Amino acid sequence: MFVKFMTSAAVLALTAGAASADYSLTILHTNDFHARFEPISKYDAPCSAEENTDGKCFGGSARLVTAVEEARKRSNNSILVDGGDQFQGTLFYTYYKGKVAAEMMNKLAYDAMTVGNHEFDDGPEVLRGFMDAVAFPVLMSNADVSGEPMLAGKLAKSAIIERGGEKIGLIGLTPQDTDELASPGKNVIFTDPSEAVQGEVDKLTAEGVTKIIVLSHSGFGVDKEVAAKTTGVDVIVGGHTNTLLSNTIEGAVDIYPVMVGDTAIVSAYAYGKFLGELNVTFNDAGVITEAKGEPLILDGVVVEDASTKDRIAELAVPLEEIRQKVVATTSAMIEGSRDICRVQECAMGNLVADAMLARVRDQGIQIAIANSGGLRSSIDAGDVTMGEVLTVLPFQNTLSTFQVTGADVLAALENGVSQVEEVAGRFPQVAGLTFAWDAAAPAGSRIADVMVKEGDAFVPLDLTRTYGLVSNNYVRNGGDGFKMFVNASNVYDFGPDLADVTAEYMAANGAYTPYTDGRIVKK
Repeated sequence: MFVKFMTSAAVLALTAGAASADYSLTILHTNDFHARFEPISKYDAPCSAEENTDGKCFGGSARLVTAVEEARKRSNNSILVDGGDQFQGTLFYTYYKGKVAAEMMNKLAYDAMTVGNHEFDDGPEVLRGFMDAVAFPVLMSNADVSGEPMLAGKLAKSAIIERGGEKIGLIGLTPQDTDELASPGKNVIFTDPSEAVQGEVDKLTAEGVTKIIVLSHSGFGVDKEVAAKTTGVDVIVGGHTNTLLSNTIEGAVDIYPVMVGDTAIVSAYAYGKFLGELNVTFNDAGVITEAKGEPLILDGVVVEDASTKDRIAELAVPLEEIRQKVVATTSAMIEGSRDICRVQECAMGNLVADAMLARVRDQGIQIAIANSGGLRSSIDAGDVTMGEVLTVLPFQNTLSTFQVTGADVLAALENGVSQVEEVAGRFPQVAGLTFAWDAAAPAGSRIADVMVKEGDAFVPLDLTRTYGLVSNNYVRNGGDGFKMFVNASNVYDFGPDLADVTAEYMAANGAYTPYTDGRIVKK
C-alpha cells in the first residue's frame, strides 16, 4: 500500500508565484446508508435506546447532521455527496420507500448522489419519486435510460456545481450488472463504466471544468480499474462493496485515500457509521497537489441533533408495533456480516436456508439455496424482535419452489462462488446439500463433491436427475446471476415472506442456537 503524492518540492515549484491560484475543497461523503436513520450496534444491527444513551451505538441521521455541520465549519469550501444505496435495509424503507431518505438528505443539503443498485429495488417508478423529492442531482453515467419513461430526461449522467467560485464536475456510476442485482426493468441498458466515465469527463472538460469527481456505486475493484483506464478524474467516491479505507482504523481494506495515478479513491464503509472527510488542494491547472483525510467514526461521542432525533422518532411510531414484537430468542449472536456470509458458510445463512427448507420439505423439496446478498445484518444474543429479523431480511422476498436438473444445481453453485473475490452477494448459503469449492480454480470450475441429503444420508448429486429446490423469488427470477433458474419447471414464486418464515422457524424451535456444520468447505 502506498500513497502517490507529489513531493513538497514539486508542489512548491507548481505553486511558486501563483499561490493565490490554489483551490482547496473538502469532500464530505457517505455511501451504502441503507435506511439506517436510527443508530446501529457494533454488529450494524438495531441498537436500543438504552444502549444509545450509554454511548454504545453508532451512526443514525441525528449524529450525521451534527458531524456534517461541524465538518463544514472546518472548511472554507465543502461539498457533501453520496455513493449510492440510500434505499433498503430497515422498516423505514419497507414502510416509507424513498420518502424518508429524501427528507433527511434534503435536510443535510447533499450536493449530489449516484444511483446505487438498491435504488432500483422497487423499479424506476420509486426511484423517480425520490428524484422528484430531492433538491440535488441524482446521477448515473453508465446506462441508457432513453427507453424508460420514468427516467428519460430526468436522470442525468453528470452535473456541474459551483463552490467558492470554481466549477466542479460530478459523474455518477452504478454497477454494470444492476439488471441482475435489482429491478431496473428491461428499458434501462447498463454500459461499461470506464467508457461511460471517460465520455462524461471529455464533455465536462470541453465545458471548461477541470475538477472532476466520480460518485461510484460500482465497488472498490471497479473504482481502481476506472481510475487506471481513464484520464481527467480527480477523485472517486466509492460505494457498493462497503469498503472501509482508513489510515488509522484496524481492519481497513487500504489507506485513505488510495491513489491510482493522479486519482484519489475514498470510501467510508456503510450504514452511516462513518462520515468521509477528504481535503484536496488543486493547482491552477486543476491537478491535485495534496489529498488527505480520514473517515470520521460517528460513535457515542458525537452528539445527536435534537430536532433530527425527534423527527426520526416521529417517523418510527407506525413501525414500533411491528418492530418490538419478540418472536424468538437466540442463545448467541447469529453471525450475518457480509464479510463472512459472502465468502463462506455462516450461521445466518444456515438459519435462513434451514428455515426455507423446513417450510416446504413436505412438498417434495430437497434443496435450499439462499443468496448471501439477501442477508443484511447479524442478530444479537437474547430476545429476537421482528424488527431485527426484518433488518436481516428487508427485501420482502417470498419463498419460491421449483424443479431443476442436477446440472442446473451445479451451475447455480458455480455461479454462487464465481465472484468471491469481489465479495459478491451471490455466494450460496445452502441446506439439504453440501459442497466443496476451490478458490484457486477458474470461475466456472470451482465446485466439487456436491452431496444431496437423501433420508439420513448424503449421496452424490446426479446431474441428470430432477430436484425440488426452494429459494427466494429474486433468485428464482435470475437475480444475482442465477439465470439457470429462470426457466425452471413447476414454479411457484408466491410463497410466504422470507422474514416471516425465518421468524416462525426460530420460534418453533425454542431458544435458537446458531451453528455451522461444515456444509460448505473451501479447499
